Amino acid sequence: MSGTLVLVRHGQSEWNLKNLFTGWRDVDLTEKGHGEAKAAGALLKARGTTFDIAFTSVLMRAQKTCQHILDAVGQGELKTERDLALNERDYGDLAGLNKDDARAKWGEEQVHIWRRSYDVQPPGGESLRDTGARVWPYYMHVIQPHVLRGETVLVAAHGNSLRALIMALDGLKPEEVVKLELGTGVPIVYRLNADSTVASKEILE
Repeated sequence: MSGTLVLVRHGQSEWNLKNLFTGWRDVDLTEKGHGEAKAAGALLKARGTTFDIAFTSVLMRAQKTCQHILDAVGQGELKTERDLALNERDYGDLAGLNKDDARAKWGEEQVHIWRRSYDVQPPGGESLRDTGARVWPYYMHVIQPHVLRGETVLVAAHGNSLRALIMALDGLKPEEVVKLELGTGVPIVYRLNADSTVASKEILE
């Protein structure tokens, strides 16, 4: 018996639009972001997908994306677990800064290292490895058991928390995961084998 895991990065946020480091700052979706989330739900509905449970972060941009998807598939009241383990990577002192201003202050190379390295932390913040250190146990102990019982599970979260999860699912190396780009509002559908390995992966665009 195999289950299905659907991962969706939240739709465009107000700070994505403004080119700001967001992290744990709780900013809303843009109009485009709401549309992306609703479109993701429409894609899943067209496939006949329904969910047994949903998981999201404690940040509103992921929660609203999750709700749009559930509304679209006719499950607006579905049980949804919210946990900071699924939060975006914490950018620490960079949060709220314009990315171009950060480059002017610290230099292009240093900002690129903070944004794209696997294990280098920005000042006061988390590396991608740190993000994974909270995502992976939460997935293993809380989310994965539902999938292995044959359920269909939605996870609406963030670029870096999902990159960390995909790293584990796809067996990516650190140098591979830092190149991974996730589109906003794009569902990624995994089917898992009974032993938790990946049977198939499909990106819905």
